[in-house]
Amino acid sequence: MEALGDFNTLQQQIQASLVAVTRSSQAISSEDLGFHRSLDPSLGRALDTQNARLLGLAERLLGNAASSTELVRPKLPDTDAVDASWSSVVDVIDSLLEKADISLDEYTGAVKRLSPSREQASTPTKSNKFSRISQALRTQDIPKPQQNFVDIPTNFESGPFKPLLDSKPHAIVPLTKALEPFKDENNVPHHRHPYQTEIEQYEYPSFVYTQAEPIPYLPYETTTAIFVDTEDKVDEMLQELRKAKEIAIDLEHHDSRSYIGIVSLMQISTREKDWVVDTLQPWRRKLSKLNEVFADPRILKVLHGAFMDITWLQRDLGLYVVGLFDTHFASRALGYSGGSLAFLLKKFVNFDAQKQYQTADWRIRPLPQEMFEYARSDTHFLLYVYDNMRNELIQKSDFSVADHEKDKIHDVLTRSRDTALQRYEHPVYDAAQGLGAGGWYKMLSRTPALLNKQQFSVFRAVHQWRDQVARQQDDSTHYVMANHNIFTLAKEMPTEKAGIFAAIQPASQTVRLRVDELLSTVVKAKEEGENGPDMVSMLKEIEAHLLGVPLHETPTHFAALKHSQPKQAAPAHSAPKAPILNRTDSSEPSGVRSKVSQFWGGLFGGKNQNEQPRPYSSNISLAVPLPALTAEVFASSAPVTAPPTPIQTPAAATPSSAQATPKDRVFTLKERGRKRNSDAMSTGNDSLATNADEIDLTADESLEAKREAKRQRKEQKKAEKEAAAQHAAEVDLEEEEFDYAAAPSVLEANKEDPRDRRKNKKEPKTKAFNPFVKALDTMKGMPRQQKERAGKSMTFRK
Repeated sequence: MEALGDFNTLQQQIQASLVAVTRSSQAISSEDLGFHRSLDPSLGRALDTQNARLLGLAERLLGNAASSTELVRPKLPDTDAVDASWSSVVDVIDSLLEKADISLDEYTGAVKRLSPSREQASTPTKSNKFSRISQALRTQDIPKPQQNFVDIPTNFESGPFKPLLDSKPHAIVPLTKALEPFKDENNVPHHRHPYQTEIEQYEYPSFVYTQAEPIPYLPYETTTAIFVDTEDKVDEMLQELRKAKEIAIDLEHHDSRSYIGIVSLMQISTREKDWVVDTLQPWRRKLSKLNEVFADPRILKVLHGAFMDITWLQRDLGLYVVGLFDTHFASRALGYSGGSLAFLLKKFVNFDAQKQYQTADWRIRPLPQEMFEYARSDTHFLLYVYDNMRNELIQKSDFSVADHEKDKIHDVLTRSRDTALQRYEHPVYDAAQGLGAGGWYKMLSRTPALLNKQQFSVFRAVHQWRDQVARQQDDSTHYVMANHNIFTLAKEMPTEKAGIFAAIQPASQTVRLRVDELLSTVVKAKEEGENGPDMVSMLKEIEAHLLGVPLHETPTHFAALKHSQPKQAAPAHSAPKAPILNRTDSSEPSGVRSKVSQFWGGLFGGKNQNEQPRPYSSNISLAVPLPALTAEVFASSAPVTAPPTPIQTPAAATPSSAQATPKDRVFTLKERGRKRNSDAMSTGNDSLATNADEIDLTADESLEAKREAKRQRKEQKKAEKEAAAQHAAEVDLEEEEFDYAAAPSVLEANKEDPRDRRKNKKEPKTKAFNPFVKALDTMKGMPRQQKERAGKSMTFRK
């Protein structure tokens, strides 16, 4: 396929191809392939060839997807291998979905782009100059720089995070008063944002609201950045930054071999110079002196996607930003098709960022020149991009509206201010309810799967074990064990080491070294899960707690769970095939059913949701009485008659002479498949009228005379039709016999002479003889969907 610059065109082509393949496969699968194989062996060989080709493509796709992970590449030599290796296929697909989830969070700005080193390990390199980088990333043997920090992270802090500040430049509220603790609505203590008052009262400079010609950036090829790796260089950079009106800031973060993550580089640019600061130095906490610039209200700070940068600056360096302009919010306000920094660089500068370094391991020292240039490019052009976006925001804003509905630049600045007010807090693990950024509740809420009590207990225990081990080793939880491996262990609940290694393929070094510890965790959780909480009930309680509503009014979104209940040991006398969710009260819906739709609101127009369906009645009256099905009914050739059904009427309103059932009960059945003619319609209407008159015992006797006259007219018409049919049969017998010898051959019958066609232009063209025309005159099968059609009414008398 030719490379397409437009992603939308490529996406449409891929979707069209997938739709075509799906339709073709469905059309083929609906046919009787076994029958066609028996008729045409070449067709069978062609199907086998295509089947092998599709399996090969699937195996290659799964192999490419598994190459960037620690998963085993599934082998699909034949169709049976699909079922045999299905668990491996599911693991690969789960890993892809997990990456897509992370990428969407990065794209929308929910999180900063991650930098797992194992991603970079799979990046192919074409030059030997990257061999050292690739080898280091592949083996992950880089020493942890956090072990050399003055303040080594312990990862077990449970109290509120105290800002890393010894002084507060540009303060409106003194530092001691700004750090006064407070308690939130859940009575949890916190320290206030040190610069909360300064950010809330901040007014952006007038040049932010002024349209001006964009200031050109310095040529990228003829300039370079200054690498700041000493305290003296920090002081020199600080002197230059104090003179600027706008600065651009960006961070490079590592989060694979660290539990909370590490800021590895910080890039700062002015209109004239670029700096790349090494933030892995032991004296990194001294970078808090940069608050003289970062908190200066006269200097505008331009960042892109600063949602995570703000918290990382607080956590590692003690830096706070006053006067933030986030170009990510500007791209959203302007309605750009992309929101990444690479998109903006391509749009305004026509600069192609080297995406292979986006997920690089920025702990590498000395820093390779290629990674150094990539880091520098993030901020070198950012102020020029800001100039263009500021002008466009001003042009598309309507400042005459008082409520800022059409003031796009005000919207961007408001969102940027809210981002700067974020506070970092220590990640506290909630084992009871699984809440928080690293809790198990988020994983289960995103995965539509039902676990039984034992599996649910194992899932929570393994998830907690992974978090504790990651804190002890100062590694990320994903480095210890992937999310899909936790689900696999919870579903299989292995009781031996071999089962652990079979469920986790390949196992990380941490799992291999701590397999005994992990196995005991699984076995203990499995035993405790027999009398443990139910997954659905607990999830419903958590949602009720989060929404602050009573448990029975929780509009839980777990009604979408449609997966089968996990297999459990069923009693010997019962073997249910469908999952059954137990209910503690039949009058109250199950935990997976919502009373109120989150999308539509109240269901059924406010009808009572607790209303039970009416029980089916066994007293069903038939409009047509059915005869007793006995042996005499099937043996006798006489017409079947239904037994008379007495009609109950009040004694006071019905005379005694009318209690007897009429002899000639008339009822009407409808014959489907034929059109009604006038006689049938009149007969049917008369029959209905007759039936109604006979049921009404108080009808006048004149109606009976009219009915008798109609019956006589009907019998007379029937006799006339029979006489006409008999006369026609007698006429046919008197015709001459057909002379087969003199008749023309059927092979030459109905052939036209071109001269006759020219002479008789207005005569209809005759059709050639078709000996198979009668073969098509057969009965058709019943259609899939029966529809009401016009028919003939027939009247029967009992």
